[in-house]
Amino acid sequence: MVSSESLSGSAAPQPKKYGVTNPLSLAGPTEADLQRNAELEKFLRESELYESEEETSRREEVLRRLDEIVKLWVKQLTLQRGYADQMVEDANAIIVTFGSYRLGVHGPGADIDTLCVGPSYVNREEDFFILLHDILAEMEEVRELQPVPDAHVPVMKFKFQGISIDLLYASVNLLVVPEDFDISDQSVLYNVDEPTVRSLNGCRVADQILKLVPNAKHFRTTLRCLKFWAKRRGVYSNVTGFLGGVNWALLAARICQFYPNAIPSMLVSRFFRVYTQWRWPNPVMLCPIEEDELGFLVWDPRKNPKDRTHHMPIITPAYPCMNSSYNVSPSTLRVMMDQFQIGNKICEDVELNKAQWPALFEHYFFFEAYKNYLQVEIVAADNDDLLAWKGWVESRLRQLTLKIERDTNGVLQCHPYPHEFVDMSKPCPHYAFFMGLQRQKGVKVQEGQQFDIRGTVDEFKQDVSMYSYWRPGMDIYVSHVRRKQIPAYVFPDGHKRPRQSRNTTQHTPEKDAKGCSSPEEKHSKRKQENETVDVQSDKLGKRASLSPQIIGSVSPASVSSWSGGSSQIIIRQESLEEVKTAGLQNRRSDEKSTGDIVEQKPCLPE
Repeated sequence: MVSSESLSGSAAPQPKKYGVTNPLSLAGPTEADLQRNAELEKFLRESELYESEEETSRREEVLRRLDEIVKLWVKQLTLQRGYADQMVEDANAIIVTFGSYRLGVHGPGADIDTLCVGPSYVNREEDFFILLHDILAEMEEVRELQPVPDAHVPVMKFKFQGISIDLLYASVNLLVVPEDFDISDQSVLYNVDEPTVRSLNGCRVADQILKLVPNAKHFRTTLRCLKFWAKRRGVYSNVTGFLGGVNWALLAARICQFYPNAIPSMLVSRFFRVYTQWRWPNPVMLCPIEEDELGFLVWDPRKNPKDRTHHMPIITPAYPCMNSSYNVSPSTLRVMMDQFQIGNKICEDVELNKAQWPALFEHYFFFEAYKNYLQVEIVAADNDDLLAWKGWVESRLRQLTLKIERDTNGVLQCHPYPHEFVDMSKPCPHYAFFMGLQRQKGVKVQEGQQFDIRGTVDEFKQDVSMYSYWRPGMDIYVSHVRRKQIPAYVFPDGHKRPRQSRNTTQHTPEKDAKGCSSPEEKHSKRKQENETVDVQSDKLGKRASLSPQIIGSVSPASVSSWSGGSSQIIIRQESLEEVKTAGLQNRRSDEKSTGDIVEQKPCLPE
């Protein structure tokens, strides 16, 4: 008996499999999809998301200069350590890029993520963070030099000829680093420590992403669009517990694998459709998790209890596979799921011709979303100290969110805003950060129930005070601010400020004229609030210093005692209608799973 396959010569070709599951759909674009895609790309160009040729040339020149600097630095160290002349001549370091620049989705003004790869005898702690730091500090082209050696991935941040640079360092197991060094080769991980593995991983992950997507051009446009959306909606920041560039890249790449023949307008729409229904903490993976004899820890909730605590696992595709989104908390996951729901609804309206693409990218009005906020202010003696202090405090802010969730059993939810603010009318070097506060929806509480988080705030400030590079003048203050008392400097041009109550306490002209009023002055005029979260906001008690005093234009009534007192604040249940007005809808996350490391295919229509 002859089969139909034999008559046709061969079996029908199977569609290529991308990722760990088969595609959800192989459908290509319709005429309507092509039209929507043209409109989307036109909108992206008009939004100035693409840099000019002049800026591209400037970036290339900066990378060339940086490469020259690290090469000279390694040669000088090699000479100082008594190596032979030939070794000094061969000594080398190279600069490689990762992140948005390597993926080809950077925009005007974006920073460049860079990695310096050096030989085994040049270390991170002294040679990179002290000697190279001092070399850069002496250069006229370098501004705002900020070392962050205690970060999960140690980094040196600075501006070189006006272009922001994040510079990592990896000392590999070689005496001489060749110019054609292949960072994708697994042998680069031999005999290196964990921080070096994490530093190398950025470049290795970027290369793997581009290899694992069906169409790199469509992926880039989709990712550029989603990053723009995330920044507009206030959910772009790994350090504050949302998602950073690599996280968005991995999520976008997985959608490209699910829909290999789709174009960017389709992929953006499918992105929201898929992730509104994703059952977190089910992981997102572009490829199977790879084990290796090198023995580095890989993400595996079956073996590693800590991995079971992750709320939104997004797994990197290069060995050793890690969860790139370990910073996400229940509160930040809730905020992102709310935003996914809103994005999905708008995309559905775009497909039905009920809305246009600009509606998807409207700004999120954070300061209209909540009735109560925490204001975290930091000050330092000068701008250089402030930059270093800011890097440390910003890296610890998510701990305040986690501690509040822990100490209130998740009933008091925090929404950290991933932007810092400066009051230009004040002379003190300072920054201010804000967190929205609200009760968890659906939880029954007794009327007038209080949240006493004074101990939580004290614990957070004690942790922050352990900064290894602390200098006199570095201080931090935490206070409660009600919506009507939000300082005016947080509202940029074009953003409508919420209408204030007639009873809002205003600063006196004398107080504003002084610029940075002291905590004691604010305390002496503070009115007693009959409200409910106790937030202690005294300054760091660990060290005495002659630092500049607390700044800001919040009313004295909103600032707690700086000498051991507390502010009594009520966090009432916001009406659902008010929250929806600011673009929020509540959604509770799923329970965690500790089963096999497999990605469950979502059940979605094509």
